[in-house]
Amino acid sequence: NMACCGSCLCCQCCCCTEGETRTPEELTILGETREDEDEILPRKDYESLDYDRCINEPYVEVLEGLDRKKTKKYEAVKWMLVFAIGVSTGLIGVFVDFFVRLFTQLKFRLVGKSVEECSENGCLALSLLELLSFNMAFVFIASVLVLIEPVAAGSGIPEIKSYLNGVKIPGIVRLRTFICKAIGVLFAVAGGLFVGKEGPMIHSGAIIGAGLPQFQSITFKKIRFHFPYFRSDRDKRDFVSAGAAAGVAAAFGAPIGGTLFSLEEGSSFWNQALTWKVLFCSMSATFTLNFFRSGINYNKWGSFQLPGLLNFGEFKCPDGDKNCHLWTAVDLAFFVLMGVVGGLLGAMFNCINKRLAKYRMRNVHPKAKFIRVLESLLVCMLTTVVVFMASMTLGECRDLAPPTANNTTAIVSFCL
Repeated sequence: NMACCGSCLCCQCCCCTEGETRTPEELTILGETREDEDEILPRKDYESLDYDRCINEPYVEVLEGLDRKKTKKYEAVKWMLVFAIGVSTGLIGVFVDFFVRLFTQLKFRLVGKSVEECSENGCLALSLLELLSFNMAFVFIASVLVLIEPVAAGSGIPEIKSYLNGVKIPGIVRLRTFICKAIGVLFAVAGGLFVGKEGPMIHSGAIIGAGLPQFQSITFKKIRFHFPYFRSDRDKRDFVSAGAAAGVAAAFGAPIGGTLFSLEEGSSFWNQALTWKVLFCSMSATFTLNFFRSGINYNKWGSFQLPGLLNFGEFKCPDGDKNCHLWTAVDLAFFVLMGVVGGLLGAMFNCINKRLAKYRMRNVHPKAKFIRVLESLLVCMLTTVVVFMASMTLGECRDLAPPTANNTTAIVSFCL
């Protein structure tokens, strides 16, 4: 019976069932494990990273043979690479933000013109079709990129946390993953999906941190330079920590927040010297992103008005208004209430997301690849229709004057 179930050579074999011929990993993905065994089993293609240094006599002799000049050169090169990782991560943030803004403006310029014309002629359905065409085309491109490199799906934060804790996931820090990640999030955001650029920036920064110090690429094998430094898993892990922190800093404009994220949430292996390198990398990413975004968006190079991809604006009282207060002691109660409500909503979101993820793993993931593309297009269509109908039927649009007298920005139309 065991041989029969292992090979299933005969069609009359009664012991062969579909569930028994699947691997434990497939049973887990499909959600067909029993409740008492409902856990993710180790994958055969996952490996462990060697973060611990093997202290032996040859290694000790090598350390004793190094003079202070070589050690200082090694540290100087590491600082330069950390700076390069931060600048590169900031430039990736500029690239994604620029093209998201470009595609979004192009889409809404054409659709907005159609809405103005169709509001009088009664052909808003045509405007909806135009918006659907743009969004579904963008989401289709992002979905195809995920099929090319499945590891590029999602934010990538869980995978990077796994890598920083010693689990080597195949393809997680490859150049192909980076290209699919950056372009995919660009089209996903421009396509109107309720996703952000912040999570993928962490993954992108980690990939830059893993690949840039190597001066070679597995995807492009011809790209190879003679650079003997930083070939160990330990050194590569430190650069990935710096890249992940730079991604957080570029996303939120918070260098210290990026450092704390990498220290508290990402890495389990840390040292004091790495703290300063990670902070310097985060500062470099924030500076680069702020410099280029301020120059491109406001044409004021060096003004540093946009520190991160996610910005809630600036809250300040008008000059000379002594009766203005940003907040009072009474507002503290509302702040506490907002925190409690936010925590409850977060817990509800996590619960719903877990159930939805299990449902998709059971009913969507085993399907053909085009089914997953259709799923993303269906979600895009539903969100586009809901947003379009809500903007057309709820509230009204009115012109907002510039917030200050010194601001020369043109009057914009804002929908309430």
